[in-house]
Amino acid sequence: MVSKSAMHGDDVRAQMGRGLRRNSQRTVEDARQRLTSSSGTRASYDFELIDEYANSRLSGLLAVPALVLILALFASLWVSPLAAGGWAALVIAANLVVVLLCRQFKSEPASKFSAPRWAATFIAAESVNGICWAMLSLFTLVADDRVALLVAMFAMTLIGIAANAVLTRTLPGATLTSTLPPAATVTINLMVSGGTLNWALAAVVIGGEIFFVFLAKQLYTSELETIKHQAEKDALINELEEAREMSDEARRHAEQANIAKSQFLATMSHELRTPLNAIIGFSEVLKSELLGSHQVPQYKEYAGDIHSSGQHLLNLINELLDLSRIEAGKYDLNEEAVSLIDIADDCRRMVEIRAKGKGIEITVSYAHNLPKLWGDERAIRQVVLNLLSNAIKFTPQSGKVHLTVTRSGDGGQLISVRDNGPGIPESEIEMVLTSFGQGSLAHKSAEQGAGLGLPIVQRIMELHQGRFDLFSKLRFGTEVIATFPRARVMDALAPVVEKKPRLQIYSEAG
Repeated sequence: MVSKSAMHGDDVRAQMGRGLRRNSQRTVEDARQRLTSSSGTRASYDFELIDEYANSRLSGLLAVPALVLILALFASLWVSPLAAGGWAALVIAANLVVVLLCRQFKSEPASKFSAPRWAATFIAAESVNGICWAMLSLFTLVADDRVALLVAMFAMTLIGIAANAVLTRTLPGATLTSTLPPAATVTINLMVSGGTLNWALAAVVIGGEIFFVFLAKQLYTSELETIKHQAEKDALINELEEAREMSDEARRHAEQANIAKSQFLATMSHELRTPLNAIIGFSEVLKSELLGSHQVPQYKEYAGDIHSSGQHLLNLINELLDLSRIEAGKYDLNEEAVSLIDIADDCRRMVEIRAKGKGIEITVSYAHNLPKLWGDERAIRQVVLNLLSNAIKFTPQSGKVHLTVTRSGDGGQLISVRDNGPGIPESEIEMVLTSFGQGSLAHKSAEQGAGLGLPIVQRIMELHQGRFDLFSKLRFGTEVIATFPRARVMDALAPVVEKKPRLQIYSEAG
């Protein structure tokens, strides 16, 4: 038993050590992730951010070329279709290169992911894409109506900046390299062309670039927070799973310890009962002077003390054995039809001498015509004896104990034992109902027990599908009630009335 307790303590300490090591490893891992991250957060977040960028670009596989063709068709109103088509072809080709790189990234195993390499690759590709968008500034060299073309270029640039900023929002470097070239070239063209309108349009382009870069930054921050929350949720789920596994392991250890305790108690109880029976038997012989009177009168008194102490110890061992059998699920009920009143009256007579020794009056109240009960007579007798013994033990001199056997409100049967003793503090009621639990009054009493009487009563009542209640108030006494369910009451069944079928004669003519 000691070795099992030591092993259980070692397991608990090992679990605590594993928890501390896990926290330390998590802290070191967080620091390492931040140091190796290209985004300054965690390296694992970099993959999520670049993966989202690739998804955005792949989702715009058809939308971006369609947008570029529409803009080229719009530009062909001021430049030749050949120039507009050439610009569109360059932009679509650059976008296709980006898409192919995104597909390559998606097909690569996550274990081979390198954040710096892929970030640099995509930023370079977006730089080429931005330069291709900036080629629309060359339209001014072949345009017939330069003033109108500048306004058109202004509108096309803002549309391109907005599209690229949204698609590259989770890769800030790519956002800058894909939007800055067209914004810069168109702004320079507008400012070189002069005029209040062109300067105003140049200012709008600069403002638009700043706004869309800021918007992309906000979207990046929002996406990063989403990834963080998802990672925290995943970590929490993992921690909950680990906690559940640790809880299951602790529960298994507790169950094993409980089984070992029950086995120990059962084994020790059997081992102790054999010599105790001999001690009780021989002490009774000495006390009764069956082999002749003692030369020293005190020997008879000593033999009586040995006999009473042996009986007390045997009772405690029997209680331990019963409790261990109940906890191990080996307390089988030997059920039969029993009379609750007869059992209660037998138990009353058994404790009556002890009650009279303390000057305690036992009164009874039995209901009339109570039907028999289906239960284990030995177990029910143990319940009644425990309740009466407790009442007599804690009731002061010249007190009163009232025993009641009657019907319960739901049609079952109950046994109530009420005394006018000192009562139990409300804060101690839960404790006295636990195994080995004793209240302050039990500690002060000279007749201390092991604190197993009431827990055994509870378990026996549970085996009978019944209920056990304890009501107590300081200076007003205590009442305990053991209630057996209606299903165990063997009420007489009503007679079965069988209706005889009538003889019916059918006429063939009818």
